[in-house]
Amino acid sequence: MSGNGGGQQDVDIDLGGLFRAVWDRRVKVLLATACVAALAFGAAKMIAPDYQSETRLLIESREPEFSGSNQNSQTGSDRVFDESGILSQVQVLRSADLIKQVARNMKLHELKEFDPSADPSAVSDLMVMLGIKKNPLEMPPEERILKEFTSKLQVYQVEKSRVIAIAFTSKNRQLAAAIPNEMAKVFLSLQSGAKLDTNAEASRWLEPEIANLREKVREAEAKVAAYRSSSDLLPTGETTNFATRQLTDISSELARVRGERANAQARAEGVRAALASGRNVDTIADVVGSPMIQRLKETEANLQGQVADLSTTLLDGHPRLKALKSQVEGIRAQIRAETRTVLSTLENEAKVGELREQQLTQQLNALKAKSAQAGEEEVGLRALEREATAQRQLLETYLARYREATSRTADATPADARIISNAVVPTGASFPKVMPVTIVAALATFLLSCIIIMLSELFSGRALRPVTAGAERPPARPRPAIAAVAAAGSGTDASAMPPVLDDAVELSPLSPAIAAEATDAAPEQIHETAEPDFSIEAVADHLRENEVRIAISVSPGGDEGSTATVMLARLIAEDDRKVVLIDLTGSGCPTRLMARSAQLPGITNLLAGEVPFTDTIHADRFSDAHIIPQGDADPLLAMRGIERLQMIIDALTNAYDLVLVECGPADENSVDKIARRGGAEIILSAPSVSEEMIVKVLTGFGEAGYRDVVLMTGGGETGPDYPDRDAA
Repeated sequence: MSGNGGGQQDVDIDLGGLFRAVWDRRVKVLLATACVAALAFGAAKMIAPDYQSETRLLIESREPEFSGSNQNSQTGSDRVFDESGILSQVQVLRSADLIKQVARNMKLHELKEFDPSADPSAVSDLMVMLGIKKNPLEMPPEERILKEFTSKLQVYQVEKSRVIAIAFTSKNRQLAAAIPNEMAKVFLSLQSGAKLDTNAEASRWLEPEIANLREKVREAEAKVAAYRSSSDLLPTGETTNFATRQLTDISSELARVRGERANAQARAEGVRAALASGRNVDTIADVVGSPMIQRLKETEANLQGQVADLSTTLLDGHPRLKALKSQVEGIRAQIRAETRTVLSTLENEAKVGELREQQLTQQLNALKAKSAQAGEEEVGLRALEREATAQRQLLETYLARYREATSRTADATPADARIISNAVVPTGASFPKVMPVTIVAALATFLLSCIIIMLSELFSGRALRPVTAGAERPPARPRPAIAAVAAAGSGTDASAMPPVLDDAVELSPLSPAIAAEATDAAPEQIHETAEPDFSIEAVADHLRENEVRIAISVSPGGDEGSTATVMLARLIAEDDRKVVLIDLTGSGCPTRLMARSAQLPGITNLLAGEVPFTDTIHADRFSDAHIIPQGDADPLLAMRGIERLQMIIDALTNAYDLVLVECGPADENSVDKIARRGGAEIILSAPSVSEEMIVKVLTGFGEAGYRDVVLMTGGGETGPDYPDRDAA
């Protein structure tokens, strides 16, 4: 039996599988590519061609250079046009006024191309009727021409230069060249006729105005300060003065005093009403909270207790009882007197609050008169402040304009232009480019088809494979017939024995004839060996000793072998080892023995992608083992995701010490789909199976390349914590 590596193996993308999937569907990919290329070619041929031509302008200073005394001054050749200056000229070329002038010069309103809304299509009419599109006829003709002209025009700055390109697209070759040339002419005409603003004259005019405004602002602010001081309008905030603030404080204090007075009156009225009606005053907070009343209540309670104790032995007329009752009455009289004292205290508190309220009311009335006078005086103050603010804002505006004018005088330079390239009649269409469109469409379709095929392979899991280091791959070796021999005795000659599956198999041993047939050894050699142990306990000991992480059980006898596998899982779980059993049988025997219900989601649901991973793991009814039952998903749908089973098993090894897979009566080809060579133990669970069948199955696995197979033919003792096999 081969030891299990125990470590989980990662999965990797099978690039070869991806390319094979694309190659297998090459006919469909090429057919789709050819169809899309043909459609793109036909569509490009049907589209009416557009022609584009371009005129280029160079923005530069055209001022003459001076000599003599002005030799050191900044001349036109030394001027530098910044990026914003060039972009400003671009916006001038795109301006509505310039475009309208060009349209009038060339009579573009007579051309149908610049007013397509005059003859709208059926689709356009339908969109207008549905309200999706605004009716273009509602716009003036000049605006419609401007909109269409702008959509065909491109004005941009050539990168890292002072050159501006004017490009125009049209269905007419001659018009595509004539319009950019006309725009350049109109632009040069506007530039030659325009004059720069006289910034120096503006600066000279602003200087005395600024000086005058400064004096006015100073005088206005002085008037505000003098008026505020004379009117005693001391500010306490942005919008309040001293009188207003004081009035607010007195109002707040008056409201508080009124509340306290009303509260005292209400409390006194409550005590008075209780005394008048003879009600018990123990429920009134002011009475209960009095320390004197609390002490009197305690004394009364003590006396009442004494009276109750003596009443059991003395008659009512006994002098001692009469004395105690007299004391109780005296205490109650004191409580009533103290209650009246509390009432007097509350009434005095209410009277004090009333007097305080009257004083605050008098102060409030006086402040109201003073505040009203202050409000009248604030009218004049606000007028002075508005005047001062207006003068200050005007001064700031003049200062900003003065700085702007000064800056323009020092730095700004008129931007002249000249034509460096006239537009010519184009010979070829700018759109559509038939061959590039066809090639791009074909290439995009080909790549998209390949990507879709690869993604489908990846999502289905068919393009994933476990990663196995090259050093861990077992070397190729011949496949001899496999023997089920258990060399338990120490006196056996190892050289005389054939390849051994393992020494941990528990059930009844094979007969010498079967062992000889499986190993090609003489029967007398088999008799010389110690009797092998193929019991469940021996297999469990072997799995524990070798720390096997993954074991695959094959049961040629059907449900009896599956039952033995269940018993093996429960036996290993008794040693505090985490065990999970995966039911891959067709009959669902492990599910019936271990799961609480046959309708629980299981491995088929997980492979079909119907449930999350954790919903398929359930506890065994009679042990600490876990089971992933058979499930109730469509088996055909689950088989499509069988490639993911190896990844599921590897993931379970992270949480469990042993992953036991019960395959039922499966053959070596079926096991090969889920077993990783050298990474999983193969257990042949064959109770009540004929020796000929065991030899046949072992021989089949040997021919398939599985050198080590553990034989488990039953026997042994059942565990104490779960029923025996028949009960299960």
